[in-house]
Amino acid sequence: MSEYIHVGLDVHQDSITAAILHPDSDHPEVVRLSGDLMKVRRLFRRLSKKAPVRSCYEASGAGFVLHRVLKDDGFHCDVVAPSLIPKKPGDRRKTDRLDAINLAHLHRSGHLTAVHVPSKEQVELRQLIRLRNRYMQQSKSTKLRITSILRTHGYRFTGTKTLWTIKHRAWLEQMRHTLVGPLQIVVAAELEHLEYIEMQRQSFDAEIERYAQSPTYRRQVEALCCFRGIRTLTAMTILSEVGDIRRFNSPLKLAAYLGLVPSEHSSGEVQRRGPITKAGNSNVRRLLVESAWNNRHRCGANLILKRRRQGQLPEVVAIAMKAQHRLSKRFNHLITRGKHVNVAATAVAREMCGFIWAALHALPQN
Repeated sequence: MSEYIHVGLDVHQDSITAAILHPDSDHPEVVRLSGDLMKVRRLFRRLSKKAPVRSCYEASGAGFVLHRVLKDDGFHCDVVAPSLIPKKPGDRRKTDRLDAINLAHLHRSGHLTAVHVPSKEQVELRQLIRLRNRYMQQSKSTKLRITSILRTHGYRFTGTKTLWTIKHRAWLEQMRHTLVGPLQIVVAAELEHLEYIEMQRQSFDAEIERYAQSPTYRRQVEALCCFRGIRTLTAMTILSEVGDIRRFNSPLKLAAYLGLVPSEHSSGEVQRRGPITKAGNSNVRRLLVESAWNNRHRCGANLILKRRRQGQLPEVVAIAMKAQHRLSKRFNHLITRGKHVNVAATAVAREMCGFIWAALHALPQN
């Protein structure tokens, strides 16, 4: 039997259900508490007088606040991955009490997989970058609405081949003053909304750039910017979403964490591999695939890229240059073999994970 008291927690905003599994018992005691974390702390302090306490709860919208509170008090608490919790196919009941009991039993038997808990600063930076991305999407949607509104009423811009250039924006400003009636109100409101979104996005970019130049991130950001297709925003997204790269023992584990490895359903001598798993972090996976598209064309002399590599560690520069040549050849090789360009870009993004892993491992530890 276990020498610990295992506590399974079903956490909600207004309530916390705790299933307490004592070392000499298979029948847990269930306690329902309010959302006040002080009551949870008192419960753990009372239990710790009997035996060491080990607890867990599912990763959810509750975040990692409870984990940090219990950790600061010296208690062990795991945040487990909900998708990896074993479930009985025939069990169709789900309540807070049953979930807490199930977590307590599985935690004692060691069948739960804990997720990486980021620091508070990392979570805050992650939220800032995600907010910037949402504003970017809103900017695109607003531009589409403005173009659609004007096209519906017969106003089309033909000054340049592409829209949202300097000439196009000047034409929109002219339309704001020449239109009359309700259409003028709609277009003016949409343009003002677009200006506000773009102003906010620029302020977010400035804040992200400031954090990128801080001692915490500067060395890693500069190392990642040595790669083709990676700039400050992509580098900061990788660092904030992935965290410490050294927690991955191999590049394959990093690629699996980002969902870039192929799915597989093999048995015996038959091997069946399908599309990528798309598990894990979708934000970093999307950015890596976008960065991989920069390797579609042959690598050549790039003055901006050479400037970003100046002053960096020779090991990091060598890895970036190797990636530059390898990924370009890989992309074109897959296309010549008949692979779809999207499949080739995904395969190149998976290999890029290995080079990123190697470059960040080459940096000296703090």
